[in-house]
Amino acid sequence: MTMRTSLLKLMIRIFSAAAVVSLVLGVGTAIVTATEPCGDFGECKALIEINAKDGDIGFHFLMDGDDLNSAKILDPDGKKVFEDKAKGPLKKQKLTETFAESAEPLCWPDPDADPDEEIVTLEEFLERWTAGYYVFTGMGDEGEKSSGMTELTYYLPAAPSNVDFDGSVISWTAGDDLGNCASNMELDDLVDDGVLPEHPEDVEVSAWEIVLEPDVDDGDATGALKFTVRVAGDIDPKEVTVPADYLASLPDDTPVKIEVGAIGVDDNATFSEEDGFCNEVGGCEEE
Repeated sequence: MTMRTSLLKLMIRIFSAAAVVSLVLGVGTAIVTATEPCGDFGECKALIEINAKDGDIGFHFLMDGDDLNSAKILDPDGKKVFEDKAKGPLKKQKLTETFAESAEPLCWPDPDADPDEEIVTLEEFLERWTAGYYVFTGMGDEGEKSSGMTELTYYLPAAPSNVDFDGSVISWTAGDDLGNCASNMELDDLVDDGVLPEHPEDVEVSAWEIVLEPDVDDGDATGALKFTVRVAGDIDPKEVTVPADYLASLPDDTPVKIEVGAIGVDDNATFSEEDGFCNEVGGCEEE
């Protein structure tokens, strides 16, 4: 995912943002969280994240421990999938929060992609990342051990659809597929075959994450001016008004892109991106 702050980083600060979101939008915001507490850890989480438009899929995780020299994760079969060791000055200062995401291979044969790029279909990805409890462990200076576990599930929320921006309001509707990663019919087959426990269109959405980002070169300072907010999964109508003072802070006629993510009750997330919008005064230039 290239257009937003990492979902896992957002989890870390979402509690401070929740009160602001509720006041601005006038809704009761249901915020999903990592497993907390997670045994000896303050929190931990493993989740699946899908970009429906780009058609890619990744494994994300978060752990938060105290004064660790090393940390690792075991999958439900007891196989090690991650290990980190502090060295030099980091070993003196210790590890606490660790969050990371895997590479996100394409889950479909994108005709515009490099022909040598790896394709991992949704079913192949699920075979690679077993559902069940992932065990997080850590070790301190004197050999003291920390451990905890969190569950990875295959309850994947459907990709938001009909994402739109009219210049002040971002709107969307609930979807029924996973975009380029799986059509509605393909998902029916995965449910019938027992690969998925529930069709994504029936998976409960706990929260929606909405991002507006100026579509500018990375070297332009405007690129740092993102608008990001989370709202309750049962919001109706499904729309968010972008603050006028934020829009006024952007240069006139700035191209903007919109992303809306469906966050499931188990924190699995599916995002839809749309571009071609404009913070319009005279009109954005066509590429």
